[in-house]
Amino acid sequence: MPQFGSYRRSLSTLTAAQPQHSTRHESTARRTGAPRERIVSGPLALVFLSEFCALTSFYLMLSVTPMYATAVGAGNAGAGLVTGVLLLGTVAAELAAPVLMRRFGYWAMLLTGALLLGVPALALLPGGSLAVIVTVSVIRGFGFGLCTVMTGALTAALLPPERRGEGLGLFGIVATAPGIVALPAGVWLADHLGMATVVGLTAASALVPLAAFPLLSGGTGRQPASARPGTEQPDGLLSGLRRAGQLRPFLIFAASTVAGGVVVSFLPLAAGVSGNVAAAGLLAQALTATVGRWWAGRRGDRAGHARLLIPALAIASAGMVTMIWLASPAAVIAGMCLFGAGFGICQNATFALMIERMPPAGAGTASALWNLAYDAGYGAGPAAFGLVVNHTGYPAAFALTAVLMLAAVPLARREHACARGTAPRPGH
Repeated sequence: MPQFGSYRRSLSTLTAAQPQHSTRHESTARRTGAPRERIVSGPLALVFLSEFCALTSFYLMLSVTPMYATAVGAGNAGAGLVTGVLLLGTVAAELAAPVLMRRFGYWAMLLTGALLLGVPALALLPGGSLAVIVTVSVIRGFGFGLCTVMTGALTAALLPPERRGEGLGLFGIVATAPGIVALPAGVWLADHLGMATVVGLTAASALVPLAAFPLLSGGTGRQPASARPGTEQPDGLLSGLRRAGQLRPFLIFAASTVAGGVVVSFLPLAAGVSGNVAAAGLLAQALTATVGRWWAGRRGDRAGHARLLIPALAIASAGMVTMIWLASPAAVIAGMCLFGAGFGICQNATFALMIERMPPAGAGTASALWNLAYDAGYGAGPAAFGLVVNHTGYPAAFALTAVLMLAAVPLARREHACARGTAPRPGH
């Protein structure tokens, strides 16, 4: 959600193996000259497909549902309400995910998420009241939350340990494409072909993974033990957050997502920024974030993910500072490129750290925590920015957003110091 943070999501996670294990594996492969295990197995390709379809379904209706609410007479308040309850459903799924995963397993909950994301959209076909739209949005938000957490957890469990960061980069590309294509496509289709077309495509794209479910759950490929029902998991997000080393990357990522929510929500509204420049800036931000995630994955596998956090915050903050020159299209585009690159690096690095510090069965909890940080930051950022900008103006408010990100640097320095204090990584 542009306003609250599901622009995402890029959700993915790492394997539950500890970092020492992965570096030993990689070092041994280098010494012996043995080929590295390929990243994308058959089951992982199906997980990638499931994430792509879920995000496509999500983005197709993201801007169309508020339009529909306005069309039935709900006004701007109703339009904002349907987006807000969509986020509410997503956060509820993230809070419930660890318990549901422990009880039913990842595969079954991925199937449930796909059904809840796709089927309720069909209730909008006959036309409806605001109450119907709100109900559908809550249910679809819950289904989307389940899909993103489960695909992140399954990616974590299926990636080869020595290439997990690089695999995250590929997953980031899969997760970014629907936001770039499906979001504007939904609005265009609604205007030219009607609401029924958008609803049909929304339901169909969400339900595509159902065809892959027998392959995912039937043991035809590598099935991680942590994906099975009854696997020991932390009882909830708070217990997972209390684990050693989880809180710092959670807060660092939340600080960066605050800025992400601000950019997506307010760049098109900023005085002095034309619609074309805002659109180009948001596109540049999305593309450079994808490149940043891919680069961070490869670099983090080799040099350590904690070492990337300070550069990520510095680059993203520099991009926000550049936004004080809103009258210059070149400055706006350059600022968005810098922010996107830093944000993408932060996405990959924080995911890696949170997964590496979880026990083998905790990938799902780490995925839920990361997604919660994403949504919380995207929700809090625009809300606070909207209050501040009326008193400071846009340039100063963007600069203050950069200061907020820099406030997370001490946490990143602590992560860097901890990484330097551990045993040197083999081969570096």
